[in-house]
Amino acid sequence: MQEIVTGPRVVKPLHTLSNLLLLALTCVGAARAQVVVVPSTPQVGSSNPASAEPSVTRPNVKPCIVSLLSNAPFDNFNATTFNYAPPAACPGPWAKVVLTADFTVSAGNQFDRSAWFYLGDVNIFFGTTAEPRNNLSPSWHIERDVTDLTAVLKTAQPGSATIGNIVNSTDTSTIFANAALEFFPASPLALAPATPDIVVGLSSGSNPAALNTTADQVSQTVNLPRNVEKVYLDVIAQSQIDDEFWYLCVPNDQTGPLESCGNTAFRETEISIDGKPAGVAPVYPFIFTGGIDPFLWEPIPGVQTLDFKPYRVDLTPFAGVLGDGNQHTVAVSVFNADSFFNATANLLVFTDHGSREVSGGLISNTLSAAPTPHVDENLTTSSTGIVTGTVSVGSNRTFSISGFVNTSHGRVETTVEQKVDFLSTQTFNVNPNIGADVQNAVQTSTVDSQTTTRQGFLLETVSKHVSYPLTVDFSFTPNSDGSFTQATTVNQQNQQTDTKALNGFPLFESNTQEQVISKDTLSINAADQITAAAGNSSASFHSNDSLGNCFSRSLTAENQVLTSVNDGKGCRQQKQF
Repeated sequence: MQEIVTGPRVVKPLHTLSNLLLLALTCVGAARAQVVVVPSTPQVGSSNPASAEPSVTRPNVKPCIVSLLSNAPFDNFNATTFNYAPPAACPGPWAKVVLTADFTVSAGNQFDRSAWFYLGDVNIFFGTTAEPRNNLSPSWHIERDVTDLTAVLKTAQPGSATIGNIVNSTDTSTIFANAALEFFPASPLALAPATPDIVVGLSSGSNPAALNTTADQVSQTVNLPRNVEKVYLDVIAQSQIDDEFWYLCVPNDQTGPLESCGNTAFRETEISIDGKPAGVAPVYPFIFTGGIDPFLWEPIPGVQTLDFKPYRVDLTPFAGVLGDGNQHTVAVSVFNADSFFNATANLLVFTDHGSREVSGGLISNTLSAAPTPHVDENLTTSSTGIVTGTVSVGSNRTFSISGFVNTSHGRVETTVEQKVDFLSTQTFNVNPNIGADVQNAVQTSTVDSQTTTRQGFLLETVSKHVSYPLTVDFSFTPNSDGSFTQATTVNQQNQQTDTKALNGFPLFESNTQEQVISKDTLSINAADQITAAAGNSSASFHSNDSLGNCFSRSLTAENQVLTSVNDGKGCRQQKQF
């Protein structure tokens, strides 16, 4: 397997500082470490990765804990395997199941690395790692609610963990990981939720699939039972190599003059069933801890960087099709992929517990096979080769998909209506004569969806608004004494609103907003040595719902050290959870 390099580097090939930053962060012969478990809340004065996200809420019952990994070292690209078995003392049903993992990277020099855990072919974790320094061995904690994977967790099976890594005289740091599953037994005060009856992974063995072009797919052929009632697909598409900075890419005819990657700054995940369009998922603009400037992300990493969040696509209109007793192929691709995206997905299937066989089919589908983005190039090249101006790319899609199933409790019709909007505008000032470069990008990616379920006189409406705003301001400036200055500002957000209504009466609403703002200025002398790295960053997470639950946390950091943690200030009279 080839090495996936996602480490310290800037966007522009002309101004690549990879070797420079590697030297700045290197520690020869760094000592091996093991996992250091960090406190559950971010610590002021620490340089460990710190997120404003809340922990997963848990029932007030004692869990059974199943260990998956303990101080497992990762210093190559081989998977670490383990044997999983459900806890005998907590046979189920479970009110909640939580995956926890703790990571430590030994001090020294290392790229950020991709990490994924699987049970069989089902993905249970996907993220990346933090980068170390000669005097920093970063440690961090992640956790994920995996209750919807209960169908998989009921059965003993092999598992694997992969953190592809190389340790040699240059890349000196080993990555260590713990992982466990917490099983919370159901009780009268913590009931077991309805979970998918079948979970099928779309993967390349126990790995995400590499999608190098638009035509590449990760797929799975399924033969589901005849009583399928609801279907969802949880999708993750991670940008890599030439696609890592896809949100800063340009049209292919401008890759040379603008010194950037190609296929424009637009990517979109496409879902198909039997080769026909079935759904759309936006691509989150992940920025890894070595991205653009590593000092931007220490100690506050970008949104979702260490723990990717899957996007759930509602495929319920296809329940009648997928449950007709025949084989069907569910596939995922990335439009405009340009070497490459790692993609994985889990198919979640609910069956009709009152009938062994239902009938149904697709009523209508207006989703086109592919988006049709529009590109606008407004650039000027001077007589001396200086390129200035803007490049924008946008895509707008509106579609509706309807289907039905005749269940044991009557005919159920489901309609998914979705509006998908994307716009990226980049401003350039590139002077190849002296190596000066300014690139500013403003990107908006939004999905507004509404799922309507009609059963008799009951009409349930579930609405979701998802938005991924991103702003990147980057400048590389040569100075008269032969030194250089690189200044970068990134504003990254993740916003989501969910509502549920029955026959027009509101039942529930929740809102979540997460934001990371990071600034850093690198000073590099004429000998390509970093003489200063001055930066600051902040993170905020706020969520609330109509039941009165609320969580609010904000962080600040300066010069790679966490300077403040404020909890609960945005919750006012609501109860903090």
